[in-house]
Amino acid sequence: MIRRDFFRRLSALSTLPVVSAAFTVSARAQSKDTGDRVLWVNHLTKIADPVLTALSQEKLKATMPVESKRDQRGVTHLEAIGRLMAGMAPWLELGSDASEEGKRRQQYLDLSLRSIANAVNPKSKDYLNFSEGGNGQPLVDAAFLAHALVRAPKQLWGNLGTKDRQNLITALRATRVIKPHYSNWLLFSAMIEAAFLQLGEPWDEMRVDFALKKHLDWYKGDGMYGDGPDFHFDYYNSYVIQPMMLDVLRVLKEKGKAGEDVYNLTLTRAQRYAAIQERLIGPDGTFPAVGRSLAYRCGAFQLLAQISLMGKLPEGIAPGQVRSALTAVIRKTMEVPGTFDSNGWLQIGLAGHQPNLGETYISTGSLYLCSVGFLPLGLPATDVFWTAPDEDWTSRKIWSGKDLPPDKALGK
Repeated sequence: MIRRDFFRRLSALSTLPVVSAAFTVSARAQSKDTGDRVLWVNHLTKIADPVLTALSQEKLKATMPVESKRDQRGVTHLEAIGRLMAGMAPWLELGSDASEEGKRRQQYLDLSLRSIANAVNPKSKDYLNFSEGGNGQPLVDAAFLAHALVRAPKQLWGNLGTKDRQNLITALRATRVIKPHYSNWLLFSAMIEAAFLQLGEPWDEMRVDFALKKHLDWYKGDGMYGDGPDFHFDYYNSYVIQPMMLDVLRVLKEKGKAGEDVYNLTLTRAQRYAAIQERLIGPDGTFPAVGRSLAYRCGAFQLLAQISLMGKLPEGIAPGQVRSALTAVIRKTMEVPGTFDSNGWLQIGLAGHQPNLGETYISTGSLYLCSVGFLPLGLPATDVFWTAPDEDWTSRKIWSGKDLPPDKALGK
């Protein structure tokens, strides 16, 4: 059940920007001890503030600007909360503690619970669309919300009230009327059904089995899958494909519905792609601006972030170098002027405000997939990912003249 003091805390959140600013000032004083983690928390909560503050108060539809090339107002609000939660979930799953960050995490958990409750309550002003329009788009973002539940079952699902749980399940089930495209979209249906399985709800095994079998068929080699039968040189192996495959298979394995062999094969391939991702990060934190959906910014590195969260980095890649590399990416994609509008909402772009980079399906809500670049915040501050010394990542080492072993393709 939601904690009794929720509404007292919610009222106090009218001063949320002040809380964030105070934390930032305090963080600078502690930078020698906490450094990158404080920077990551500050960026993630800055991204989250307008969405969660508005939706928790039933003001998301009324206040969120919608920047897009075509009318996406029917689907963009679910995009914002679903995608934001997918990235915040591991951090929220740590729960509260006596630290300054732990107290702050509790505030954002309370906001998230109230936001989800409003999003699925038919009586709310911010009741969101899970089944209609947008060329099937509600399926996509319901899946990201389901992914958040899989990543934070104790805090997000466990702290929802009984009626809110019922409303959430009803909303997720409403997506079954949407036929997924023959592409990475198959995994959206699979992700929702895997969430049902994890949460003890009736699930459709066929939707999961078909999605996994097709993606195994679409494997192209060296740790990468096609987006459908064809290979696309973009970041969808990281935006969607491999993170969802890993977590769907993990749920199946834990529930006795899949064996170790297919999970381990998928993990091995994901580790290779994580190694490739780490090498794609340039010495200055930039990365190749190729493929579609570049407006997801640092979300392009979800897979590397997830492998870090899992503690499964490939041999020869140290946690300190990945943390340093991802910090550089976050700073390059989130600190450029124009990233946020004057009210703190994200704007379309990769490095600042670049509306021409947005495809026709991109709108303001879409942009909150950048949150999945922050998955390692789900590791406690004592984890080696955060305590290891700063270290140059592969491209910095090579381009500074360091002699490294050659890269090798995955042999299966």
